[in-house]
Amino acid sequence: MRNERIGMAQGVRGDMLFAAPWSALEQCLLVAICLATLFFTLATPPFQAPDENQHYMKALLLSEGGVLTTQHGEAIGAALLRAAIDLHAVDFPTDVPATVRRFDATKLGHSWNADASRPGTVFAEFPNVASYAPTLYAPGAAGLLIGDALGLPQLGRFYAGRIVNALVALALLIAALRLLPFGRMAMLGTALLPTFAYQIGSMSPDAVINGMGFLGLALALRVGFMDRGSAGLVLAAPLLALAKGVYLPLMAAGLRWPQYRRDMRMWLVLGAMALGAAAFIGWMKYSGGSQALYHIMSRKTGESVLTAPLADQLAVILNDPVGYVRILTSSVIERAPVYALQIVGRFGWNAILLPLIAYPLAAVMLAAAILSGAEARFGGAQRLWWLAVAGGVAVLIETAMYLTGTPPGADFIQGTQGRYFLPILPLVLLALSPDRAVRGARTLFAASACLLLLIAAASAYDSFWVHGFVTSDGMPPHDSVTRALLLPSPRW
Repeated sequence: MRNERIGMAQGVRGDMLFAAPWSALEQCLLVAICLATLFFTLATPPFQAPDENQHYMKALLLSEGGVLTTQHGEAIGAALLRAAIDLHAVDFPTDVPATVRRFDATKLGHSWNADASRPGTVFAEFPNVASYAPTLYAPGAAGLLIGDALGLPQLGRFYAGRIVNALVALALLIAALRLLPFGRMAMLGTALLPTFAYQIGSMSPDAVINGMGFLGLALALRVGFMDRGSAGLVLAAPLLALAKGVYLPLMAAGLRWPQYRRDMRMWLVLGAMALGAAAFIGWMKYSGGSQALYHIMSRKTGESVLTAPLADQLAVILNDPVGYVRILTSSVIERAPVYALQIVGRFGWNAILLPLIAYPLAAVMLAAAILSGAEARFGGAQRLWWLAVAGGVAVLIETAMYLTGTPPGADFIQGTQGRYFLPILPLVLLALSPDRAVRGARTLFAASACLLLLIAAASAYDSFWVHGFVTSDGMPPHDSVTRALLLPSPRW
């Protein structure tokens, strides 16, 4: 162990034998992530995470033994318990007027006791997530079943689903941190962003997506640089592909040219990725392979429009690849500020901004995470490869949204959110990290991260339960910069 500590302190080569031991600071930061997640799990009102209503219905279907959705006229969904569906449809709707909305305990109490007056089943629509794999919803469904076994009402089961979903995400995060051969601060820096705790503390499949993204990356690096974890990599690749196929290429971060004649690590990583791709294709074929179209609000015109059929959008790209590159470039440039805000923290279906001072604080935290060091030495070519992998996955994310979540033939990309880039961020931070920590960087990292989480927790609680918020996006006031800097957007 002493030799290990000395080796890590001096910045050993990438193909080392042991990862750095956990420091007390890293353990404390992990506790902070767990506490923040628990807080958001309990403090966020029902269905106040993006698309949580649809994710809840998909988990509910799985908890009742269903896997595939059905079509009822033009509607895509399933017949589910009315008492469960009315949690969203009646008690906590998201389609509300743009007036101040504040939650209180009375709403929860009424919903807790309303099940008996809501017998039977009703057809529930959730086309946005119809094609998602059941593995994404297994933790939430397990929580719903646990709540049912405990005799809880539907609202109690909902919160049980959230808790189990969060615990699974935290378990995947801890496993990834333990398996990661280097760059632990880069992954902790990503997990300490308020968006991470907020999303995994809901019924969102982001719990599994982010967790598997981190775990898949950690295992790929472990195989590529330590020649360990091959069995875990083979098991993780299909789960990562089923979580979101666009994240499967993250495993390419572990690709390295063979170091000796019988070095099979590169082929092992490629084989695992091929297995993941086969699992993804197999699920799409089993689930019918058809795309569920749904209505969206165009961010250009503000009108309600139907998403484009995948084949038609793919034809647009293939007919004019250069034109699509222009669309991609202009959309990313236009939306980059939005992505930056969302990846740090924006709550309540993206309606609640943190105090503006929180966003430069997050930039300081991420910069300090980078300066905390990679704990190993890497050349420029290796770092460029990691950035290329991250960039490639980002392009896949944008392209997937253009194919499946954008109006037909649009000259822009619709629906991409900053949180989609969370699984990529650890690799970017790692690629930018120096070999060894800069003096004072880790202290600054921990202090800024904890302050950021406290600001986020206070902002969410105040906006949801004290002063209320509106569902439409707010803009910083011109007459009071101080309020915008120090208060969440509902207080502007």
